[in-house]
Amino acid sequence: MSKPMDLGALRVGSYIILDGEPCKIVNYTKSKPGKHGSAKARIVAIGVFDEAKRTIVKPVSAQVEVPLIEKKTGQVIAMLPAAVQLMDLETYAITEAPLPEEEELKSKLASGVEVEYWQILGRTRIIRTKG
Repeated sequence: MSKPMDLGALRVGSYIILDGEPCKIVNYTKSKPGKHGSAKARIVAIGVFDEAKRTIVKPVSAQVEVPLIEKKTGQVIAMLPAAVQLMDLETYAITEAPLPEEEELKSKLASGVEVEYWQILGRTRIIRTKG
C-alpha cells in the first residue's frame, strides 16, 4: 500500500517508491526555479530489499508514491534454507521472510529470538533482533 505525496515534502531519510521498489532517500537536492520552468528536485535513493541505487529528477510539485511501512515485532519459529518463519507477536499470524544479507544479523537468528520486521508492499524484511 502506498499514498501520493508532493516531491517537495520529502526529506533525506524518508521513503519513496522508484521503479516499483520501496527506497530510502539518501541524497536530496533542489535547484532554483529558472527562466524555463519550476524548481527541480534530484533524489538519490537506495532500495530497501535489493540495495540498488536509483536516481530521479522531477519538478518539486510532482506527485510521487510513498510506501506505507508496517513495523512489527515477531518471533522466529523456524529457520528454513532460504527463509525464516516468523510469528507476529500481536496477531499470532505466521509469515515467511527471506534470510537477511547481513552476516551479523543472520548469525543472531535462531528459534525463539524476537525480531523487528517491516512489511512493505506485501513483502517482508527482517530489520534487527530485539533484546
